[in-house]
This record gives sequence, structure tokens and C-alpha cells, in this order.
Amino acid sequence: MKLNQLTITFLTFCVAAFSGMKAAEAALFSVLADGLDNARGLSFGPDGNLYVTEAGTGGSGACVPPASGQGDSLCYGANGAIAKIDNGQTKRILTGLPSLALPDGTGASGPRDIQFDSAGKPYVLIGYAANPGDRDRNLGDTDLGKIISPDFDTNSWTTIADFANYELANNPDGSNLGSNPLGFVIDGDRLVVADAGANDLLKVQTDGSNLQALAVFPEDILTNPVFPPSGTPSTEPDQVPSQEPPSSKFATQSVPSSVVKGPDGAYYVSQFTGFPFPEGGAKIYRVAADGKATVYADGFTQLTDLEFDTSGNLYALQYANQSAWKGNLEGSLIKIATDGTRTTILSGNGLESPSALTISSDGAIYITNRGDRPGVGQVIRIENTKSVPEPNSALGMLIFGALGLVWLQKSRTTKPLVDEVVALR
Repeated sequence: MKLNQLTITFLTFCVAAFSGMKAAEAALFSVLADGLDNARGLSFGPDGNLYVTEAGTGGSGACVPPASGQGDSLCYGANGAIAKIDNGQTKRILTGLPSLALPDGTGASGPRDIQFDSAGKPYVLIGYAANPGDRDRNLGDTDLGKIISPDFDTNSWTTIADFANYELANNPDGSNLGSNPLGFVIDGDRLVVADAGANDLLKVQTDGSNLQALAVFPEDILTNPVFPPSGTPSTEPDQVPSQEPPSSKFATQSVPSSVVKGPDGAYYVSQFTGFPFPEGGAKIYRVAADGKATVYADGFTQLTDLEFDTSGNLYALQYANQSAWKGNLEGSLIKIATDGTRTTILSGNGLESPSALTISSDGAIYITNRGDRPGVGQVIRIENTKSVPEPNSALGMLIFGALGLVWLQKSRTTKPLVDEVVALR
């Protein structure tokens, strides 16, 4: 995992997949780390270095069936890791974390996100992507589906909370059992977690107490959905097998993929969507203090992460601009200004199945790229995000008034927050 010195400048004039609006941008990025195994979440530590989670490659251990009950089993290995990028060098500083993957190492669940609290204490979220009832019975004692606090000096960790078990005991959305916590944010002494498999937003104290659901995200009803042609192989471990549309109406899971705290104090949650991953069907939810979730913006495709910058602009990361089963994994980074204007900073041209982003103090954007496969994951830095604004998307106008007003009043920095989202129920 040596530093790749390649620096690439892209001047592109592209059509944004979510809006049909042209956007012009000059995005300069460099590859900081390469060769990662299913690279997922990333965050800056108190030492100023960048930390990234690797979900690993699974292994030859015990297995569980995928959430859909169809396709190859997901099998266990202890090769999840946390890597640190320091002065151009990438080094794994925490190893032996649980990993669950398909036989070829794709579709991995394992270390998914990392954040540091105000005192510099790290927390790491571990995904799962299957029925929580199968976890302990099939795999034994493992930290899949939990959040942990690691000690990098001793290569050890302490378990904080068990989200998969909470889903097993409570099932807040009342749907099929499933758990895959993917992204979280630290809000004071509270951890707020998006569980893609359970379709909910959870909160728990940093000491592991008072775990409960904060919000539940409803199913989406698709009209005349587009399905893969018959015989198309599944590309996701939880994807429903290729089929003809059963009817003109089809219910699909919400699949919340990440959460970030906004400048107005509310939580903003990205949606990946479930099978058949409708293009333009992903939303950004705003969750108020009382747990009420409202649609804040829509018209996106397979969102994996969100982040606010210091000016109140919201950045949204698309895993792919087309339905995942089509096989084109070119993604996009989209900037949403406080007035609702959307601009595509980068689309394709090297951005492929991105998993997560974070923003540094100098305004540079860092992304985990090619996060759906072992051995090819990257961390890239986008150094120039200046672009030509475009008219507001006709597909899902944003209601930004309250956010913009609060931002202008408070003018403060929001802590950066969030796979391929492997836990599509």
C-alpha cells in the first residue's frame, strides 16, 4: 500500500445522472493510498492523520446466508483492519477485526466507519449484512454488527454497543430482520448510527447505555420499476435474483447509509435504496430532535455518504450513477449549496464505487474509492472543488431556507462524519 504519486486533473463537461443538468468543473485529485481491501469509512484523527477502515475479505470460517436468502453464503475471517495514512505512508494499525464476505472477497462486511470524539477517543463501527439471528448461532462470539472502541497501541478493542442484537430483540421497522450498521456520527456523549439493514437511525450513549431507535425509515413504493433482465447475475450479496417485474407496484427497502449532524442541529441521513436500486430514487432525510424524519432532498441514485463544509454546503456521494445491477460503477460527488443549487464536482473519470468522504480543515475532500472490492481500494484527495453552478434540479427541489438561516446565524464548523452498501435487505 505505497503512496501513488499520480496526480490527475480532469476538466469535464458532463450530464449529472440525477438531474439531467450540465455541470462544468475542474477537479484535481491525487491518490493517497492504494491496494486497500474493501475500503470504507475515513476520518481525521487528533494527530491530523487520516484513518480509513478496511472491511477485509472474509475467509474460510463459518458462514451465514445473505439477507435475501439467495446466492452464495457470506463467510467469516479475522482480516478487517484500520489503516493510517501518515506522511505518504499507509500502515495498518489495528488488525484482526471481524470480516464477512463472499468467496471472492467481495460484498464484505466488517469495519465500516471510524470517528474520534472531542477527547480524541476512537470509535469503529462494524457492519454485518445478514439476519442477526444467524450471527451468534452460526459465527459464535464476534463483533459484527457492533460498535467498538479500539486501542491502537495494544491492537485490542472494547465492545460498546450491539446493534444487530437490538434489531433481533426490537425490529423497529417491523419488516424482515436484518442489520448492517454503516455510518455514524458522534454528537457529544451520544453515538448516532444508521443501520442500513434495519432501516432505522439508532442512538446510544458513548458508554453503551440507553440504546434505542431514534427514527425509522419507510419502504418506498416504486411504480413500474425497472428490473434486471432475466438471467442477469446478481452483483450484490443481498440482491434479489433476476426476475421479471411482478406488478406495476413494488415495495423496496429504504436502506439508510450514513448520517451527519447539520448546522441546524438535525441529523441528515443518506439513502442507498434497496433492490432494484431505482435511478433517481434515493433521498436525503432530515431527522429532527423528536425523531420525525422528513424528505430534505431527493432525485439521487444510491447515496453512500454526506458531509457539510464550513460554509453550510452539503456534499453527497453516489456509489453509482446507474442501478447497481447494470454493472457501471461510475459514481459522483455532488455539491448542494445552501440555496439548493446542485453542482456535480466529479462524475466518473476515475471515481468508481466510492464509499465515504470527509472534509479536512483546509476544505479538501477525501474519498474512499473503489470501496467494493479487495486489493484495489483507494483514498483520493480532491483539491479543487470550484465549479460552475447550475440551475436547481427539477427533480426534487431542496428546502434550504431554515438551514441557510441557521448557518448564517451560527457560522460554525460541523464535525465531519459515513460500500458499496452490502446490506440491501
